[in-house]
Amino acid sequence: MAVFVREKAFYKSFFSMVFTIAMQNVIVYAVNLADNVMIGGYSELSLSAVAVVNQIQFMLQMVALGTSNGLTVLSSQYWGTKRTQPIRRVFAVALCVGALLGAAIFLAVQLAPHGVLTLLTDQKAVVEEAKPYLFIVSFSYLPFVFSQLMLALMRSVEKVKIGFGVSVVALFVNVFLNYVLIYGKFGFPMLGIRGAAIATLISRLVELAVVAVYVFAADKSVRLKISDLVKIEKSYIKDYVKYGCPLVLSAGSWGIAMTVQGAILGHLGSETVLSANSISSAVFGIMSVVAYAGSSAAGVIIGKTVGENRIEDVKKYSRTLQALFLIIGVASGLLLFVFKNAFISLYDVSADTRALASTFITILCVTLVGTAYEAPVLGGIVAAGGETDFVFKNDLIFMWGIVLPVSLLSAFVFHFPPAVTFACLKADQVLKCAVAAVKVNRYKWIKKVTR
Repeated sequence: MAVFVREKAFYKSFFSMVFTIAMQNVIVYAVNLADNVMIGGYSELSLSAVAVVNQIQFMLQMVALGTSNGLTVLSSQYWGTKRTQPIRRVFAVALCVGALLGAAIFLAVQLAPHGVLTLLTDQKAVVEEAKPYLFIVSFSYLPFVFSQLMLALMRSVEKVKIGFGVSVVALFVNVFLNYVLIYGKFGFPMLGIRGAAIATLISRLVELAVVAVYVFAADKSVRLKISDLVKIEKSYIKDYVKYGCPLVLSAGSWGIAMTVQGAILGHLGSETVLSANSISSAVFGIMSVVAYAGSSAAGVIIGKTVGENRIEDVKKYSRTLQALFLIIGVASGLLLFVFKNAFISLYDVSADTRALASTFITILCVTLVGTAYEAPVLGGIVAAGGETDFVFKNDLIFMWGIVLPVSLLSAFVFHFPPAVTFACLKADQVLKCAVAAVKVNRYKWIKKVTR
């Protein structure tokens, strides 16, 4: 049984999508890295404050990701049947779900900012510094969700270049406004952390405007219209609840878990831990882009092939994709290890923060190999094949049943060093690989979800 298929069209489709999505994600993370570096040069306290607020942003990103993945599972299979009207109906449902969840997060941070922030850290100075940043940046939450859903719609029909273009625009807008507003250039006042928040908000609004113009005016694949957004049919609501909501719940659960992880590190009594976690997370985000791009590309390929009812090809493609994921994981882990010190040197932080960030990143070099395999296998192949509830159940068991309890014991009962607790928090990325390997190679996840 051959591991690698001999189809040029498969590799061309996979690698072109991976490259474009990865470059898009690099730019997205470069925006976050620029935020961190520029605000870190202004004040390490501000860097810690932004790190805390970014945990809420991560939760929002998980909500957007889960809602988008639910959309992609259904839309990619419909794309395989060459029917676009159902894709428009599914998008309308996903948009409503995303709007409700995004609005809930926005209202929570607007009505109780102090309560939300103190859940994430017990450092009073950090909480006070974070409040004005959170107030402003929260207005970008809904625009961000809407733009991510429209980009997911385009990915599901194999249109990925728009995502790259939008991200380039957002990068330039964000970096320029950061420079102007944080440090008070070109006659503008020095706004510090408030300037960073305003820059983020404006860049999100520009991002939404660009992608909306493309989707509604330029795209000829789906031909989405404003009137389609209100055409919500009960049958597609049922389909999204059955196949999309498990991915929304999975991503939401993951986002909450990541927020809890940040809170655990934030309550270890040191700004050094917060800053080191912020640096390592930003660097890991950039180095993991190919892995997550592989997941998105695999989801589109597998979903489309299932929709076309080419079941034997689905099995062949899944074997080849697994091998590619492992290669990507090992290469990404090695690159992260080689360049970790170069990344850390971008930050103007204390020697203690640099040392702890280096330790955290070394741990991530190992777990990245697991992430590059299990995340695209479960979240890409298995989910796109139709068995989305398994992904949710698996994440619940590993994260809430194993990782978080062990990490809490490490941090607050045994009082192990921060590096040990950090390793416990990331252990599931390796542990889930065995489950992913068994699950995907049984092929019971292949299901048609189209009507």
